[in-house]
Amino acid sequence: MKILHTADWHIGKRLHKTDLAEDFDLFVNWLCEYLNRNPIDVLLISGDVFDFSNPSSESRSQYYRTLIKLKKFDFKIIITGGNHDSPSVLDAPKEILNQLDIHVIGQMPEQFEDSLIPISSENDIKLVIAAIPYLRSRNFQRQFDAENHDNKQEAMKESIAFHFQETAKLAKENFRDVPLMGMGHLFATGASVSESERDIQIGNLAGLEASHFGNKYDYIALGHIHKPQRLTADTPIFYSGSPIPLSFSERKNEKRILVIDTEISFEPESICIPKFRDLILIKGSLEEVKEKLVLVKNDHPLKTLIEIEMIEAESSASITYELEQMIEAFDIENCEIVKHKVTFKNASEVERGVSTAESQVSDFTPKQVFQKKLEGSDETEDTKLELISAFEEILEELNYTEE
Repeated sequence: MKILHTADWHIGKRLHKTDLAEDFDLFVNWLCEYLNRNPIDVLLISGDVFDFSNPSSESRSQYYRTLIKLKKFDFKIIITGGNHDSPSVLDAPKEILNQLDIHVIGQMPEQFEDSLIPISSENDIKLVIAAIPYLRSRNFQRQFDAENHDNKQEAMKESIAFHFQETAKLAKENFRDVPLMGMGHLFATGASVSESERDIQIGNLAGLEASHFGNKYDYIALGHIHKPQRLTADTPIFYSGSPIPLSFSERKNEKRILVIDTEISFEPESICIPKFRDLILIKGSLEEVKEKLVLVKNDHPLKTLIEIEMIEAESSASITYELEQMIEAFDIENCEIVKHKVTFKNASEVERGVSTAESQVSDFTPKQVFQKKLEGSDETEDTKLELISAFEEILEELNYTEE
């Protein structure tokens, strides 16, 4: 059987007010061309289908259009929820989607067996998928109790490990001698992250070790980290990464899908996704920025987006004004400066605060804003950790739409 592993679609994502819907559509068109030439049996989408827990009507439409396009290839699709997804939003149409052989698990079922999806061919079960979505604090509370932040970290890691190991145990009891693949959405120790990966819950912050997954899986398809990578482990444990760049920190990443041919090996083939737009970061003095900016060009279908970080030694209103005039006059076809920042290395704290005023609240996640607020408080480090923990739980409740 051939399995395609992808994740972190983040439908509805905007990058500095630029809607990335076209980027995603181009990825889907490319994927359909690939599937025309390379048939598969199962498509795995390991979480973060949407960028927001309450996606817009346009984002939902794009999601359903994508599923319709993909279903033309007549394979099974398995979708699990990520930390950006609302379980209830993903699960709402699951009964209809099941009829189309699209299986959605937005939140962890009460019975672990219900996350096991057998894959049949010629009337035989050839493979079992343990479709484990992003695990939230409500999945742990009945199972583990911790009195302080440090214990809570460890307890949540143990609970995540328990979910994977218990599900694998049930799979081996119910489907003896059948290969087992797992899906997860979490942060694992050793994974390289980018600035676009928003903070996830306490249990994942410390990172799961590869050993936490147990030794019963033949492959684990992970989501949450946007850079494609393999964990150091005997079992093939892979992040597929996001199919399009979601932040400027991902501008040099090669985006990929992973394809596993179980007849050959559970080590995946890595397929490079073409680049649909350039993200360019220009750093340096005013003169260096000028020199680099005139060399910018567009070799891709979509508009090139540019960030500028001007760094000068001494504070100067005239230099700042000249930069702003240069940005206003910038007119290279199909290229746009979407953000600029000015730093004077020898400026006072007050001047530095003014010079970096380009940073808007919208540039930060809610947790980052809360952390900045805590930086100015006189609370102890232990108390700050406890407050962050409580804030994350409140955030989760706010982002979760009750059934």
